[in-house]
Amino acid sequence: MEPLISIIVPVYQVEAYLDRCMESLLAQTYENLEIILVDDGSVDRCPIICDSYAEKDRRVHVIHQKNAGLSGARNAGIEAADGEYLAFVDPDDYVSRDFIRTLYELLEETECAISQCRFAYVQGEPLRGTKDRDYHVYRGESLMEQLYGAEEEATCFVVAWNKLYRKELFAKIRYPLGRIHEDEATTYLLFHEGKKLAFTERILYGYYTENTKSITAVFSRKRLQWLTAQEERILFFRENGYDRLIPAAYRKLCDACITFYLRCTEEVEDRTALQKDLMESLKRYRIQGAIWIQKLPFRTRMGYRLFCVSPYFYEKLQKRIQGSV
Repeated sequence: MEPLISIIVPVYQVEAYLDRCMESLLAQTYENLEIILVDDGSVDRCPIICDSYAEKDRRVHVIHQKNAGLSGARNAGIEAADGEYLAFVDPDDYVSRDFIRTLYELLEETECAISQCRFAYVQGEPLRGTKDRDYHVYRGESLMEQLYGAEEEATCFVVAWNKLYRKELFAKIRYPLGRIHEDEATTYLLFHEGKKLAFTERILYGYYTENTKSITAVFSRKRLQWLTAQEERILFFRENGYDRLIPAAYRKLCDACITFYLRCTEEVEDRTALQKDLMESLKRYRIQGAIWIQKLPFRTRMGYRLFCVSPYFYEKLQKRIQGSV
């Protein structure tokens, strides 16, 4: 008999989308599943919808809890899971019928601890994946390096929900409570623990967005928790022998300070204080990571220096450069 696989779905205020998500999970070609719905204190119809699925299908289990955020809901699912493997699916998203089977067979074939697929931004239309069997296996430092690729590629690696994990990876790892950007704070720990990841080129996961412009949210102070996650990662790299990746990690930190600063438009609450904090963070990273940042291209380092002197002239120069490309 094939092993039990647990799919953890954190549920909060998504009554308009939950049915679509659940129908995609119940239609999986891999049948030995338990689907754990963690109702994270929803005050809409989600608790009723969750219970109705549990009544209809014995594979569905429901946890009702006080609101603990996405991390708290995922952690509750991990604690309750009986499967040998774990997957996470967000409740407004949906997956292909062979999402679990493809990722499971990939793990078996490659003897990796984690498998992942490509995803597509969707607005309700069917997923249009391919039958492509191509895959890549990443190991050790090469696996960590994927977190610093081009934006969409790095996103594919850092998110929790397009993957299948061996459950033992979570023996000592949980998502940080009360924080956003919880994937940024956790996935690299799972990579280190798992050592190998198999990545199929097939698109098996649909990340739902009502409007593609909503992918870039309005900036707020909470977004600074992304910087905290990156700082923790750099410390982990230094303690665990990933020194070669530290220049790229500092570059990502410094670039984010600039990007966040420029996103602090007039409608952002506490704009002046936020920009001041971001400027101070950038200056601090340039000092803390001086020996690592020195390894970055000259043009990049000069860009950081110019921004610290005058964000206005930096932005003006960037627009001129982009306009000439």
